[in-house]
Amino acid sequence: MNLADFDIWYRTRYRRTSSALTTTAFIFSDLVAILLSFAWGFFCVRIYGFIIDDGSIINAKSFITYWPYVPIFIIVFLIHRLYPGVSLAPSEEMRRFFIGSLYVYGGIVMYRFLREGWDGENTAFLISCAFSTIILLIARSITHWFLHKTKLGGIPTVIYGSRTTARHVADCLMGSIRTGYVPVLFLDDNPLGDDEYRNIPIIHDFSVGPEIVKRYNIKMAIIAMPKIDSQKLKNLQNTSVSAFRYNTIIPNFFNISNIWMSVRDFNGILGLDTSNKLNLPFNKAIKRFMDLFIVTIGGLFVLPFLMIVALLVKLTSPGPVFYKQKRLGSNGQHFYAYKFRTMVMDAEERLKNLLEADPQIKKEWNESHKLTKDPRITGLGRILRRTSIDEFPQLINILKGEMSIVGPRPIVDAEINKYGDDYKRVFSIKPGLTGLWQVSGRSDANYLDRVSYDIYYLQSWSVWLDLWIIYKTFGVVLIGKGAY
Repeated sequence: MNLADFDIWYRTRYRRTSSALTTTAFIFSDLVAILLSFAWGFFCVRIYGFIIDDGSIINAKSFITYWPYVPIFIIVFLIHRLYPGVSLAPSEEMRRFFIGSLYVYGGIVMYRFLREGWDGENTAFLISCAFSTIILLIARSITHWFLHKTKLGGIPTVIYGSRTTARHVADCLMGSIRTGYVPVLFLDDNPLGDDEYRNIPIIHDFSVGPEIVKRYNIKMAIIAMPKIDSQKLKNLQNTSVSAFRYNTIIPNFFNISNIWMSVRDFNGILGLDTSNKLNLPFNKAIKRFMDLFIVTIGGLFVLPFLMIVALLVKLTSPGPVFYKQKRLGSNGQHFYAYKFRTMVMDAEERLKNLLEADPQIKKEWNESHKLTKDPRITGLGRILRRTSIDEFPQLINILKGEMSIVGPRPIVDAEINKYGDDYKRVFSIKPGLTGLWQVSGRSDANYLDRVSYDIYYLQSWSVWLDLWIIYKTFGVVLIGKGAY
C-alpha cells in the first residue's frame, strides 16, 4: 500500500488523533466514582443514625454539598499520572488511586476537624475513603469497556516493523480493552512483504513516518523490530521515529516482563533493573502477614456460610465433606490441598474408564488436566465449582503456611513436565488460592499461558499486585467464566 491509498483508508476509519477523548472519559468516570464514594459514606452514617452537634440526624443526601472537593481529586490524580490512563498496569493504577485518594480524604478530614471538630461528616468521609479505590477501579473498568465497545477510545499508533514481533504487538493491542492504543499502520522496509495484516495497512517505506505525523497528527509510534542492527535503529530514530511525540521500543527479551523494572546507568551503559522480590525475607514476611490478616478477618464472615455448604455436601451425596489431594508446594514439597468434595466417590475409576473409551476426552485431559463436561461431578459440585466455593477449605492450607492467597496454581506431580525448565522458578514460592492466570483466563488458559502469567507475577510481585488480583478474583468468580 502507498501513502495515497492509506490516506483514503485512514480517513474513512479514524478521526481522532489525540488522547483528549480518552482522558475526558476517564475524568468524567472518576468524578462520578468520587461522588458515589461520598454518597456511600454518608449513606452508611445515615443508616446508623449518626447525630451531629445540633441534635439533628445527618442527611444521607447532604454529600452533594461537598461537590467543590471533587476537582481536588482530579488535580491530585493528574499529578499521579492517572490521565490519560492508557497502558497503565492495573496494580499500578490501584496504587495511584489509593495514594491519591488518601491524600485528598486526609486533607478534607483534617481541614474539617481543625475548623469544626469531629462530626458525622468526617466519619462519612473516612468510610468513603475506605471504599473509594474499589469504586474508582470499577468505574474505570466500565469506562474501558464502554470506550472499547463503542470504538470511541483508542489512540492511533504506528508500528515500525511488520514481522512476528510487530504482529504480536498488534494482536496484543487489538485484543485488550485496557491498552488504549489502536494500531493503524505498519511501516517496514521489506518490499516483498504483505500489504496488510488484520486489515491494518503495511507501507514498505520508513521515510514516510514524518509525513504520517504531519498529515494525521499521530503522536505514538512503537518500534517492534527487536533484531534490528543498532546503527540502523539509530538512523531510523533520527530520520523517522523522532517525528512522533512519543515512541516505545520493544526489546529483544520477552522472557523478562516486570512492571516495576527500572533503568540503571552503568557509566553510559543502559541497564534494566529487575529482581525476584519474593526471594527477599522482608517481602516474604509482608506477604505472610497479608495472608494471615485477610484469612483471619475474612474467615469470621464466611465461616457460617461454609458450615451451610458443608451440610449441603453431606446431604446431597454419600461420602465425606472434604476432599484432599496431594499437591506440589514451594520448592517441590508436597502437601494435601483441601476442597469441598464435588465428585462422586468412585471418581478415579470413572476417569480411567473415560480416558480409555474416548480419545477426545483423553486429549483434553492431557492438555489441561480438566474436563469441560466432567460426568464425575455431582449436581451441587457443579455449582460449587462454577462459583469456586469448593476451594474455600484451602483457607486451612493458607493458615498452615502451605499456600498463599495469591500465587501459582498448586499442581500434581504429573503436571511438572508441562512447566518444563520454568518449573523450579515458578514454584520457588507458595502456590495460591487465586492467581494472575485464574483472573486472566481461569480454566480456559493453556499451560503456556499459565507459565507466562506465573513468571510475570513472580517478576512483578508487589502488595498492590496481590491486592489487585484479589479484587479481580471477585469479579471473575461472579461471572463464572472459565470455571468448570
